[in-house]
Amino acid sequence: MTIRTGLYLGVAAIALAAFLGAPPAPVSAQQTPPAGVSVGDSDLGGVVRSANGPEAGVWVIAETRDLPTRFIKIVVTDDQGRYVIPELPKNATYDVWVRGYGLVDSSKVKSAPGRILDLSAVTAPSEAAAAEYYPAQWWYSMMKIPEKSLFPGTGAGGNGMPEKMRSQGQWLASIKTLGCGSCHQLGNKPTRLISETLGKFDSSYAAWTHRLQVGPAAEIMIRNIGEIDTQRAIQNFADWTDRIAAGELPKSKPSRPQGLERNIVITLWDWAGPKDYLHDEIATDKRNPTLNANGKLYGATEDSTDLMPVLDPVTHTASQIRLHPRDANTPKGMFISQNRDFPKLPSPYWGTEEMWDAQTTPHNPMLDHRGRVWLTTRIRQPNTPAFCHKGSDHPSAKLYPIERAGRGVSVYDPKTSKLTHIDTCFTTHHLIFAEDANNTLWLSPGGAAAGYVGWINTKLFDETGDEQKAQGWTPMILDTNGNGKRDEGYVEPNQPVDPAKDKRIVAGLYGIGYNPNDGTIWGSVLSFPGGVVRIIPGDNPPATTLAEYYEVPWNEPRAAINGFGPRGMDIDRNGVVWVPLASGHMASFDRRKCKGPLNGPTATGKHCPEGWALYPFPGPQFESVSDNGSVQASYYTWVDQFDTFGLGRNVPFATGNASDSLEALVDGKFVTLRVPYPMGFHSKGLDGRIDDANAGWKGKGLWSTYAGRAPYHIEGGKGQTSKVLKFQLRPDPLAR
Repeated sequence: MTIRTGLYLGVAAIALAAFLGAPPAPVSAQQTPPAGVSVGDSDLGGVVRSANGPEAGVWVIAETRDLPTRFIKIVVTDDQGRYVIPELPKNATYDVWVRGYGLVDSSKVKSAPGRILDLSAVTAPSEAAAAEYYPAQWWYSMMKIPEKSLFPGTGAGGNGMPEKMRSQGQWLASIKTLGCGSCHQLGNKPTRLISETLGKFDSSYAAWTHRLQVGPAAEIMIRNIGEIDTQRAIQNFADWTDRIAAGELPKSKPSRPQGLERNIVITLWDWAGPKDYLHDEIATDKRNPTLNANGKLYGATEDSTDLMPVLDPVTHTASQIRLHPRDANTPKGMFISQNRDFPKLPSPYWGTEEMWDAQTTPHNPMLDHRGRVWLTTRIRQPNTPAFCHKGSDHPSAKLYPIERAGRGVSVYDPKTSKLTHIDTCFTTHHLIFAEDANNTLWLSPGGAAAGYVGWINTKLFDETGDEQKAQGWTPMILDTNGNGKRDEGYVEPNQPVDPAKDKRIVAGLYGIGYNPNDGTIWGSVLSFPGGVVRIIPGDNPPATTLAEYYEVPWNEPRAAINGFGPRGMDIDRNGVVWVPLASGHMASFDRRKCKGPLNGPTATGKHCPEGWALYPFPGPQFESVSDNGSVQASYYTWVDQFDTFGLGRNVPFATGNASDSLEALVDGKFVTLRVPYPMGFHSKGLDGRIDDANAGWKGKGLWSTYAGRAPYHIEGGKGQTSKVLKFQLRPDPLAR
């Protein structure tokens, strides 16, 4: 039995013992409806009470396996403990129960839609039992972080901290946004305790050393831990799990949903396989969220499989489409540079069974104006075609030849079931459509070291099928001589600024966004402290394309709050960039607030701290960290440009990767959209769709997916799959 299984059996036993002393929940359709509660033939409603009276701000969960794929719907009780679960498929029987902070799960009651169903909540018999339901962030906050006095590191002959580790913030970024937290929800049950199935060890230090060598991403975990003081880091992780195993609990507690958070309706469907992890999903065209109304959703499974998951939310049906590369000899697995001889140790879940075998590594999907699915995918071996190289007459190759690139682009047309490949000279990661006549598709390379950005004129490609003429790319060139144009000569990244020349920088984009006000492209840069880049295409790209770089304020006395470590970003209709930071903030950058010159020899990154604003994420900070921020290291930010959810236009949403949530920033305050079941919601992307503009809240919704690399870390353990989620915002907790 794994630790995960043991947890839920143990909690269930506690809940059952407490529940035996409580009256059974009534299940009568003839009950008198509580005041204010009204149900139709597809709804469930009632009141949740415990021994303490009505329970406000707790979740009522209805789950069924009677539909083609598992279906779950979750709502929150109001201030009188009342609830209404709206629009349940009627051809199913549901398990219904209560979960909430300060409680343990109530017994599941069988019911069907159209009933009044009062439920009995179970007060947690101990603080330890209650804490089992806390999101991962609260547990992860207990881990000790190296003291500031250890930085900058003095190396193996000194304090052991690598000399390149210059600050505590850089160390934190390395284990959060740039390392572990981008793939796993640290602090959930499988990570905060050492499972007996991992093996027998003399110490937790030895167990953690072993754990880092387990699984399909073991090489990457070892590489990442090697970037910091490996011995001290492993000891800190071991100390953390030892203290938790000995019974130590988080020093703070999560609060129950309040205000608007009680108006949330969450619907979940299973999709994909138990070994498949999802990077993200797509439901509509970002530029027109009414496209594909009530239509199917498509997912990107990255390294795990070539089977693209598809969900039909109307029929509750999940299916898969097999992607394939252009070159049958395209490598399988995680990264094309992966060391195949790395001695990965057996997984406690899957043994030596091969986990990830994708050739295409589909990373990020987008729908275009015709409803086609565009994905960044691997379609060949890493060497690029001849037209990408030095000596080619391609306009971009003349300026910046590229000899190797990982991913290209694939296009799937649901109407014809046809998959088309586009071989790009540049590697691809995230993608965004411009709002221009050419439906230009802009693509980030993912890593900061790539140092370029690419694009595809999709109109030209559709008309001609010529993948060479339709694409272009450019390195990042700053206008450091201040003449307002891109010059033929520039200094290289390792050379000092020359006031008479432009300067090339290495700042490859990760997230990418399009500014509809001026046609510029923005992107985030994964580095420390990191920043955002503005790309100005000009009238003849790439020859006219310039860039601007704005660094996140770090140790900057002119900034109100300092931060570090961007990940995925988005932009609002006003041109304000929104980006999550590893320091535990959502940040905005507004170029209009810059006071100094935006080109010239001083415009190299630190010239506009006044353009930044930082908002600390909800939840605790590490107990041993004194800086502003939180444990949260959000993976991505998405802006609701067209009010597809109901909180207003241009509201930014961040993925709450450590807190089972999405975090919406409304008028400077966060609204938390918590997913209480199954625990382990770790999203990497989202989008919003309007299915019916005349249907009020019912016609709107946000879509996301469970995206952690280990779906077997989701509550329930081995056999769990990624899930699609739809978030809706009612006018009140009883609306149906």
